[in-house]
Amino acid sequence: MTERSMTSGPDTRRVVLVVDDTPENLTVMGALLREEHRVKVAPNGERALRIAGSDVPPDLILLDVMMPGMDGYEVCRRLKDDPRTRDIPVIFLTARTEERDEQEGLGLGAVDYVTKPVSPPLLLARVRNHLSLKQAADIIRDRNAHLEAEVARRTRDLQASQDAAIVAMASLAETRDMETGNHIRRTQRFVRILAEALRDDPVHGLAFRAQLTDAFIELLHKSAPLHDIGKVGVPDAILLKPGRLTPDEFEVMKTHTTLGYEAIRKAERMLGDAGSSFLRLAREIAHTHQEKWDGSGYPQGLEGEAIPLSGRLMAVADVYDALTSRRVYKDAMPHEEAVRIIRDGRGTHFDPVLVDTFLTIHHRFAEIAAELAD
Repeated sequence: MTERSMTSGPDTRRVVLVVDDTPENLTVMGALLREEHRVKVAPNGERALRIAGSDVPPDLILLDVMMPGMDGYEVCRRLKDDPRTRDIPVIFLTARTEERDEQEGLGLGAVDYVTKPVSPPLLLARVRNHLSLKQAADIIRDRNAHLEAEVARRTRDLQASQDAAIVAMASLAETRDMETGNHIRRTQRFVRILAEALRDDPVHGLAFRAQLTDAFIELLHKSAPLHDIGKVGVPDAILLKPGRLTPDEFEVMKTHTTLGYEAIRKAERMLGDAGSSFLRLAREIAHTHQEKWDGSGYPQGLEGEAIPLSGRLMAVADVYDALTSRRVYKDAMPHEEAVRIIRDGRGTHFDPVLVDTFLTIHHRFAEIAAELAD
């Protein structure tokens, strides 16, 4: 009884698959390799592919080139095309000695090319070397996969923390202005579908597509609830007044844009951020959603494309919701009338391109308004 058979532990030797259509060659190669490795054999390419794609794939494949039916080159090509088997090293064993044959084999992804008749010591040395390289590559691949999984987990944790911060801040704003009810959720939906429609617009979309990435639109959607965060700094007597504001009161109300901007900017500084934080769009929206295309808005009197795209998008969403929602000082306006007012504001209050886009999807605004009605 050999020493190996007397051990009770699992056989940890690496698996070598030998593929050859000649039984004598399989016998010889098996005898040569079996002392150091576990050996599997396949008499043709189809059988080799089944073994390679099994739940216990080989660690290395010794592959004959000249076989009936599927030759070794085709077997190698299929191995490298399959994600399950592409990382298994392949050594060609062949009687072909032409340089172009070796180039073809290596070009298909084989790691080595050994001509027959083989030198046993040379073949064993090459098998050991390539198995060592395979083991090192597997370790690196596993380590990279672990690192990628850890980065993904930490990214998810960070994203969850950012989302929680935005929700907490938005909830704070909402508690100060209960009359708006679902205003935050409606405007959030409005701004997303408007941004997506603008991106997909066959006429105007090309100019905005580079900016309106999936990541931008997702962050825009998450940030929209903070557009009125500055209202936490407006006195209750003005914010909750059951009627229209006086000119002086309206001047105070207008400060919610700068108050929101400063609050978010302060949060960014506490996070050690400059201009690229996850709160950037929230800051832009809070500061500029009351600006108008013709420069007559507030707080800065910005004009045209000087208004950030996020603020221009939010302006359409916010005004539509204000028009179609009931307030203590006014009734809700019919959808058709709100659409007319936004159309009339094209080029004065609103970005003309955004109005054109809105007019193609205004029915979806009506659907959201009905779904999230107060």
